[in-house]
Amino acid sequence: MEITANAIPVLVPKNKYIISPIDHNAAVFFVIKGMVRGFIKDDNKEITTWISMGNEFIGAIQHPLDQKSSSIEYLQTLEDTELVVISRALINKLYHIHPETNVIGRKILALQYHAASERSILARIPSAERRYEKLLALNAFDINKVPLRCVASYLGIRLETLSRIRSKFSLRNSVNVG
Repeated sequence: MEITANAIPVLVPKNKYIISPIDHNAAVFFVIKGMVRGFIKDDNKEITTWISMGNEFIGAIQHPLDQKSSSIEYLQTLEDTELVVISRALINKLYHIHPETNVIGRKILALQYHAASERSILARIPSAERRYEKLLALNAFDINKVPLRCVASYLGIRLETLSRIRSKFSLRNSVNVG
């Protein structure tokens, strides 16, 4: 009852920011349907740090002991997206009223930590082709639904390099099928 009374469903149109560094980040979001990316800016270059295709919690990264500061991360929809906004105040209230939500919160945090670890390992693979191959193996998201500029940014490669790698993989797969 507490959640349905205080969590706010919203529809965010494609390419709109959910939060940016100028916003006070006082909520987490559950992506019901749609696609969202997290990214940072470095010298006006956007660097995609993660992509969500729905059915998961998202939020901008900030220091856990400094909830008043803003994050350097942007959250942007890549298609029309249905979210549920859950305030940090509500989460803390649930932790206090229902101790079992602490267990749920820890399990969600463990999943998020694991995903961050996978992204960290992916970023350290020196070969762009092997990073792409690892991304496909992870099945972290449907790569064919994500704008190529976001995939290239996520992998830390130029769009031209991604295009060349995709062509190579496509050719390799068509030879293996035939």
